Amino acid sequence: MPKRFNGWHMTAILVCFFGVIVIVNFTMASYATRTFGGTVVDNSYVASQRYNDWLAAAREQDSLQWTETVGRDGTGVRIAVEASDGMLEGAIVTAIAEHPLGRSEPITLAFVEREPGIYHSREPVADGRWVLRIEIESGADRKRLLADLS
Repeated sequence: MPKRFNGWHMTAILVCFFGVIVIVNFTMASYATRTFGGTVVDNSYVASQRYNDWLAAAREQDSLQWTETVGRDGTGVRIAVEASDGMLEGAIVTAIAEHPLGRSEPITLAFVEREPGIYHSREPVADGRWVLRIEIESGADRKRLLADLS
């Protein structure tokens, strides 16, 4: 004789169904909160008011016609900066290395020019993927850029 489907069976099915949904939601929420690196801007209205200034600064940077090559140099970072008339010598190069997911504290990097136009960081950078916020100053000219170091 077959067993009959009753209210207890339906209750078990509903509890299991919604239990799986709740478990998946809590799992995804915990992953999202643990890996979120933060906001891009704190106040979007203020950022929108400064947008045209940022575009003008970007155009000014592009007019410098500097070309940067970023890479690893043993345990540190190597940046080669080439201007339109050759290697850019005597510049002041600084950077902040940030882990893309915020898993470690940012590292402030200072650079020394070992060869004309080639700058090496004094501080080591651990293996893995890093986002570098680089600032290059030569006289009154300044260029800021983001570079991915992997």
